Amino acid sequence: MATKTSRLTANHWGVGIARVEAGRIVSVDGHPADPDPSPINGNIPGSLNGAARILRPAIRKSWLDKSRDPVPRGRDAFVEVSWDRALDFIAGEINRVRTDHGNESIFAGSYGWSSAGRFHHAQSQLKRFLNTVGGFSYSEGNYSYNAALVMMPYIVGPFRKHVAEATRWSVIAKHSDLVVMFGGMAMRNTQVSDGGVAIHRMSNNLRSCAKAGVEFVNISPLRTDAAAFLNADWKPVHPGTDTALMLGLAYVLMSEGLHDLAFLARYCVGYDQFEAYLTGASDGVPKSAEWAAEHTGWSTQDITDLARKMASNRCMISVAAGVQRADYGEQALWMAVTLAAMLGQIGLPGGGYTVGYGVNANVGNMERLFRWGTLPQGTNPVTNFIPVAMISEMLLNPGGAYTYNGAERRFPDARLVWWAGGNPFHHHQDLLRLHKAIQTPETVIVNDLNWTAMARHADIVLPVAAAQERDDFGAGKSDNALIPMHKLAAPPGEARVEYEMYKDLASRLGTEEQFTEGRTPDAWLRHIWEETRAAGAQHGVSLPDWDTFHVGDVIKLPDPSPNQVFLAEFRADPASNPLPTPSGLIEVFSDTLAGFDLPDCKGHACFFPQRDFKAGEGDLFLLSGQPKTRLHSQLDNGAFSLSHKVRGREPVLIHTNDAARRRISDGDIVELSNSRGRCLAGARITDEVFEGCVFLWTGAWWDPDFSAPQARDRHGNPNALTHDQRTSSLSQSPASHSARVSLHRFDGEPPDITVHQPPVLYSDTDPD
Repeated sequence: MATKTSRLTANHWGVGIARVEAGRIVSVDGHPADPDPSPINGNIPGSLNGAARILRPAIRKSWLDKSRDPVPRGRDAFVEVSWDRALDFIAGEINRVRTDHGNESIFAGSYGWSSAGRFHHAQSQLKRFLNTVGGFSYSEGNYSYNAALVMMPYIVGPFRKHVAEATRWSVIAKHSDLVVMFGGMAMRNTQVSDGGVAIHRMSNNLRSCAKAGVEFVNISPLRTDAAAFLNADWKPVHPGTDTALMLGLAYVLMSEGLHDLAFLARYCVGYDQFEAYLTGASDGVPKSAEWAAEHTGWSTQDITDLARKMASNRCMISVAAGVQRADYGEQALWMAVTLAAMLGQIGLPGGGYTVGYGVNANVGNMERLFRWGTLPQGTNPVTNFIPVAMISEMLLNPGGAYTYNGAERRFPDARLVWWAGGNPFHHHQDLLRLHKAIQTPETVIVNDLNWTAMARHADIVLPVAAAQERDDFGAGKSDNALIPMHKLAAPPGEARVEYEMYKDLASRLGTEEQFTEGRTPDAWLRHIWEETRAAGAQHGVSLPDWDTFHVGDVIKLPDPSPNQVFLAEFRADPASNPLPTPSGLIEVFSDTLAGFDLPDCKGHACFFPQRDFKAGEGDLFLLSGQPKTRLHSQLDNGAFSLSHKVRGREPVLIHTNDAARRRISDGDIVELSNSRGRCLAGARITDEVFEGCVFLWTGAWWDPDFSAPQARDRHGNPNALTHDQRTSSLSQSPASHSARVSLHRFDGEPPDITVHQPPVLYSDTDPD
């Protein structure tokens, strides 16, 4: 009789109870203590046991053959080899590159969320290993809210710290009258959190706000970016015009004397310079409600009414992370702070602003009590880095100059690229450009579970164990829980735990002792747990020993600041609690940023029109965002993800009128196109999307058909269409929400999806 067990697991989307039969995971359900568990758990069995799973080390055929006329990366077949042969090749490449070109020519961007475990974390493991052999060039920032990471320190202070200090939703329920949401607050995003989440609190906390009578305004192209139970007033704007709308609101406040001059004088610097821009004194263009109406699609009266309502109520301004992922995305962030400063409610319970509500499950809901133990990565002797969204530029322009954060920098000459724990063919924009760029390195190495697009663009592919195939423990970066993570099944085929793989590789390079410090994975877990116990003891928390913890249940800890009000201390006494800005105050005008003299980021918030609008790329705005069916592109071949596809393709939301004009019916296969690329998707006709916009979820594994025009993607990946320009030369952040496309019904038989199957694989005939 087959053995059946049920045990805990943890992921970025929550705690799961996995059922295992005969050594295979057959289902994963939510934890009974979680009031709103994520159904993303349903992807785990099908993806981990799926046809796309990488089972043996593999080497791209042209690279292995040293072909003079190689098949391009992403289109080649692979030869499965032994682990010894694969690791020998990698050791040789590391020695060759660092000897001939220096460690700066090893690039390990490895962007991605990977495992929620504290020890078996793909980026940490790779970075620790490479630091033992001289270091590597790396990426800085993230795709989610990079503009905020770079911009906000100049205006108010470090963004990550301020997200942790966000006003709690319980405070909003008690004190707020109005929440104005630029970019909405999509519940699908609150399934997940970086590092993991134990209890999904967002739904209940928002319901408490609705029950208390808090009003919500949803300024998003999607009605569903506000939960139905909020009864939010849906007021979409033309994409890319949030800053223009905020300027129009600010003009009404100023012209009607509704702005708080006392707050601006005591807590801010530079309002006079900004007001000169607002009135048109500095550029001849008043940013009036009439001006804003022309850009946003709102009526002048609607803008005026909302400004008055915000001024007469306790108002929280919320800016979703997606708003800054657009051309000149920094400006919406700066303008939100400026608008909140003009209202004068920053630091009051339920008032002010927050950038990042809804970006994950925990912002405004919970924060960790203390820092957990972690695997030390060591010291990287290489100091060169790139902004995270400049991969293609780096690969296509080695040694080239660029501007970032007010400084002139140069790209490294990346001869060897190693990617682990992520998929840039999901995160990055303009995938055909990335496909071209990834041809330039001499060697590309990828660790992965499945044959994703990035794995298919590798020269050497290493199959690795999934989070459910090794012991670990979960503890989110902003959560209050510690979660045992059990090995539920053995890795399939010859897939290995990455630590053991790096240990063998370090042995070849003479750094095994430096990498392992004499510890096995179990010894490391116990060491990291003891660090966590010691940190807990300093905060009055007594944690059990490792053996007791690992056979137990989730340990929940208290919120260190359950009544948190953002910037309350600063408001109470700005002299004693200055902000970490040059002035110690909110910088409505920044002398530092003005001194950079950038064409696309001035000394105060400004409005710039989107680029694709001017280029006339198409007649529809393309919007893309986190799907409800998976985290990014993880486990796209799982059952829950597949269940929401349309004839195997990612769904694209099309307004009823836009569909009727194109004679498109629900369930049709449609083709989206512009100068950068093409993709197929499945039509979903709805009035929940703003007319003139289409919404295509991110994360479908890129499946290019190189025999079709522009290597048309069969599967529905929006980054086949997005432009690869940056938000600005300040932060060099991704601007994926600024694309325009054409759309028509795809007639004829659509091509089969191939990406959920492995590429062509040959057996290694080498005698060893």
